[in-house]
Amino acid sequence: MADRGDRLLAVLRHGPTDWNADKRLQGRVDRPLSGEGVIQVRSWRLPDAVPVDVALYSSPLARAVETAELVVGRPPITDDRLTEMDWGAWEGLRVSDLRRDLGADMARNEDRGLDFRPEGGESPRDVVERVRPFLKERADKGGAAVAVSHKGVIRVLLALSTGWDMTGKSPVKLDWSSVHLFSLDVEGRPSLVAPNLSMTGK
Repeated sequence: MADRGDRLLAVLRHGPTDWNADKRLQGRVDRPLSGEGVIQVRSWRLPDAVPVDVALYSSPLARAVETAELVVGRPPITDDRLTEMDWGAWEGLRVSDLRRDLGADMARNEDRGLDFRPEGGESPRDVVERVRPFLKERADKGGAAVAVSHKGVIRVLLALSTGWDMTGKSPVKLDWSSVHLFSLDVEGRPSLVAPNLSMTGK
C-alpha cells in the first residue's frame, strides 16, 4: 500500500493560446499554443518538489499535450478525463459578453456554483464525476505523477480538496502559470499540499 507521500499529483494548466489572449471560452475547441504561448512554456521548469521521472499525463487537447512535451521533454499519456469542461454553445464566446447579454439569468446560473451549466455543456459537478475515477486509479497505482490539464479541471480539484462549492471567492487564488501539488488518499480524495509552485525560478 502506497503511503501518503507516494500519492502526489502535480497539476499544471496548459500554456496560453490565441483564444486565451482574446478571453474566449475554449472548452473542447482544440486550439494549439500560440507563438507567445510556446515561448512562455519553453521558459517553464518543474520545481524541485516535483519529480520529472514519474508518470506524465495530459488532456488530449493539443494545448495540453504541447505543454507537457515542452515542460517535461517527453510525450504524455493522454486521458480524456483531464479534458477541459465542455462549454457547449458558449465555446468561443467571452464571459463578459454572456453576462451582458444574459443579465440576471447568467448571474443566477453562476450563483449555482458546482451546478453552474453553460448551454449544452457540462457543469463543474459533471467534471467532478469525470475526474474522480482518474484520481482513484492514480491512488491505486501509487507513486507521484504530473498532469497537464485545464482551468476547469484544476478548479474542481481545488473544490474537492477544500470543500469549496464554487460559490463566492475561491479559497486559494491560483496562479495559472504555476504547479499545484495535491496528495491523494487511498480512495483518491485530493488534499491541497502546495499551490502556486513557481516554474520560472523567480
